[in-house]
Amino acid sequence: AMILFASMTNAWITGGWDMSNMSNPIASAMIIAALALKIGLAPMHFWMPEVLQGLDLLTGLILSTWQKLAPLALIIQTAQAVDPLLLTTLALLSTLIGGWGGLNQTQLRKILAYSSIAQMG
Repeated sequence: AMILFASMTNAWITGGWDMSNMSNPIASAMIIAALALKIGLAPMHFWMPEVLQGLDLLTGLILSTWQKLAPLALIIQTAQAVDPLLLTTLALLSTLIGGWGGLNQTQLRKILAYSSIAQMG
C-alpha cells in the first residue's frame, strides 16, 4: 500500500507514471521507506525475527534471501532522487542493530534473522 501511495504521489506531482526517474524527493523517500519495510532494514526490522522464528528453515531461507532481491533492485533504481544521507543512515542502523540484536540470541532462526538484517546494511 505504501509503494502504491508513493507511486500515486509521484504521478500526481510530476504528471506521469514514470517510476524510473522519480524527481520528487517526497515520493522517493516514501518508496524507499516502503521498500525498507519490505526487506527488513533497521528502523522497520521489528517484524522479521518473529516471523522468521515461526517459519520452517526452507521458507525462512526464501524470506531472508530471494524475497529481498526485487525490492533491493528498486531501491537502487530510485535512490537517485533521495538524499544519500537517508540511505547511509538506513545502512548504518541496519548493520548496527543486526549485529547487536544477534549477540544474545539462542535460537537459530532469530540469529539468521538478525544476520539478514545486518547483511542488508
